[in-house]
Amino acid sequence: MSDSSEEQSPFGRGFIAASIVIGAVVVCGAVLLIGSFGSSAPAASPVAKAEQQAVVPTEPAQSEPAAPARPVNSRSVNTTGCNRSTGDQSVPQQPPAVDGWEVSSRIVVPRSSGYGPARTDADGFRRCFAHSPTGAVYAAYSAYAAMADQDKVVATARKLMVPGPGTDALIHELQTDQSASGYTVPQLAGYRVIDASPDRVSLMLATSVSSAYMSLTLTLVWHDGDWRLQPPAAGEPVGAPFAQHRDLSDFVAWSGV
Repeated sequence: MSDSSEEQSPFGRGFIAASIVIGAVVVCGAVLLIGSFGSSAPAASPVAKAEQQAVVPTEPAQSEPAAPARPVNSRSVNTTGCNRSTGDQSVPQQPPAVDGWEVSSRIVVPRSSGYGPARTDADGFRRCFAHSPTGAVYAAYSAYAAMADQDKVVATARKLMVPGPGTDALIHELQTDQSASGYTVPQLAGYRVIDASPDRVSLMLATSVSSAYMSLTLTLVWHDGDWRLQPPAAGEPVGAPFAQHRDLSDFVAWSGV
């Protein structure tokens, strides 16, 4: 049984990368793991191993012909060009099949011809995921990797978040707060789907931190033909609530590292 306790990021509404890396993590219910980030081995060591194992395509994959994706409402217009079919709507209780693992912004992420991404932008942003809970899990892993690159944080937020006042407020903060840069982001270890419907999926992503695990929470919304992240509530960081876990017993262990 997992032992979890919610923690608040010291960066307030700052981006998820810093929230995960230097957010307070309680070990045995009391000891902070912040020091472990500063004293741990260089970030290149786990990624170097992953880069040797990763399967990196020589050019971006192209989406296969499929029926147009259903918009969230009658006013939505698909401008992404993804046109992914809905596919299997069951929640993945076992690790999904992958075509291979690759490195994106130093984070090891999965790729599948069936679940995505079907397209990769020139800046490395991965898009076009299947309109299903499994597609949302794939999209969440890629979202985590995209947000790890603090040099592209504002551009990433514009592409990744559902448009609206919440995203506008987040981008405004990101443009004035660069305190998250220069920190190492831990690799993903697993996921847990909290709730799923055809157009909305909430899940937790687990990351390996020292001898424990830390989780963040994301909600993805089907918008404009692809999965987008719901922006955080005012005053909250992306990924909140955060929690510490003793093991992955409540998660589906899924990692390319």
